[in-house]
Amino acid sequence: MSSSNQFVDIDVVDHIATLTMNRPEKRNALCEALVSELEAFFTAPPKEVRVVILTGTQGHYCSGLDLSEHVHRSAEDNFYHSRHWHGVMDKIQFGGLAVVSAMFGAVIGGGLELAASTHVRIAEKSTLFQLPEGRRGIFVGGGATARIGRLLGPDRMTEMMLTGRKYNSDEGLALGLAHYSVGEGEALALAQQLAGKIARNAPLSNYLMIQSIARINDMSASDGLFTESLSAALAQTTPDAEEGLKAFLEKRAPHFR
Repeated sequence: MSSSNQFVDIDVVDHIATLTMNRPEKRNALCEALVSELEAFFTAPPKEVRVVILTGTQGHYCSGLDLSEHVHRSAEDNFYHSRHWHGVMDKIQFGGLAVVSAMFGAVIGGGLELAASTHVRIAEKSTLFQLPEGRRGIFVGGGATARIGRLLGPDRMTEMMLTGRKYNSDEGLALGLAHYSVGEGEALALAQQLAGKIARNAPLSNYLMIQSIARINDMSASDGLFTESLSAALAQTTPDAEEGLKAFLEKRAPHFR
């Protein structure tokens, strides 16, 4: 199944949906319409979809907030705009679908915030990570302090914003902005391979990994361990868990629901 919105192309094959941000004249910058199209998909994805690949087009993943829409907002409007972005990023991170980013070119500002809300990040050699908001006299508003700050640590994120520092794919890999660094033109193929592997996992196991791990990181150690036990109890008493253990003992691949 394929469909094209104004700024996001959607292609669904089996259990994998590929979302391509398609606004090349703006290096796939996030205008309100593009964000709304992402929100619409993650609010009501096709039932058969288990994994999403998120990528860009014509040499860039996403160059961030479309500043031409940002100039004349009041403080109140900016506050609601930021909170809307937080809601969309939360739907991506916690909507229940595993999301793989295939990145190249600009992964800047809001584009980096978007990538940080996804669960697996692949960077081609052309990838450039940057948070330039401080150089524009503005501040991040799409969740960077909660997500990128945890990937980098608050000290390194502060330096990155103060100086406008840029990181390449290998540096991003070392810092946790990416999980894989690949050659040019290789990100999408690896994303498809990894998405296929993820889609073959047990659905509840995937769901608990997406929902529990990040939240446990917000908790005290004792609360986190209690939540881990609840997650383990749920996962390990399903028919899929029984099938997985049986397949292991029989030395074969499991067949999950």
